Amino acid sequence: MTSASDSQNVTLTVERGLEVLCAFRAERAPLSNAELVRRTGLSKATVSRLTSTLIRIGYLRRVGGGRQFELGPGSLSIGYAYLEANPVTHRVNPFMQELADKLDVCVALAVPHQLNMLYIACRTSARIATLRLGVGTVLPMESTSVGRAYLYALPPDERRARMTAILNAAGGAAATVRNGIEVAFDDLRESGVCMSVGEYQRNAYGIALPIHVGRSRTLMALSCGAVELEPHMAAIRKKVIPALKLAAHKVPELLADIDCEP
Repeated sequence: MTSASDSQNVTLTVERGLEVLCAFRAERAPLSNAELVRRTGLSKATVSRLTSTLIRIGYLRRVGGGRQFELGPGSLSIGYAYLEANPVTHRVNPFMQELADKLDVCVALAVPHQLNMLYIACRTSARIATLRLGVGTVLPMESTSVGRAYLYALPPDERRARMTAILNAAGGAAATVRNGIEVAFDDLRESGVCMSVGEYQRNAYGIALPIHVGRSRTLMALSCGAVELEPHMAAIRKKVIPALKLAAHKVPELLADIDCEP
């Protein structure tokens, strides 16, 4: 018979293993054990043990036989299973693809995951292949428009708790992080959207706003973004914001009868 302590240990191991997998973010760069330690906050010994296990079962693989890792086919199988089973993507993908092609942007719908945002639906115009994003992309909440839009729409008590956790995690960069979030909140109050430019990926911009979707009125964030060498932000805002605001009405209509709890 499995004891309560054994069950707790198994649960903790699974949680930590998932933390390691989620550390592989949108930049899709291979990561070392040292970088995984930094991103997860787990000990070096724990990360080393988990990466060995995840390699053995096919969820990670070594890059060129070296000391860096990337996601393996096991992780992809989970993602494809999610795509096949998730009614959200089936409902919104055609509309999001149409919008992406019209504006030459990446259009994404995101939910929170710890102190990050996770793309649960994402469509990209063929003209912006340099923006390497897709379903399963994980972006930092504090430095992206999609994350800041989500933060803004949270109930005050929950927003304060998230902000405290974000600033604590930022360490010496806390003042810069706070300023970026406050600027985004000002933009949301004034225009209904917020924007980030080159903060997460060089030459990339994102424009986002919060929306509530599904029967449960689940809070998510909807964004448009692209990579441009010399983006003309005033022209981009003029083109994208009206279409994004219309999309913020259309997406909840498409998902009105679906349980969208993340």
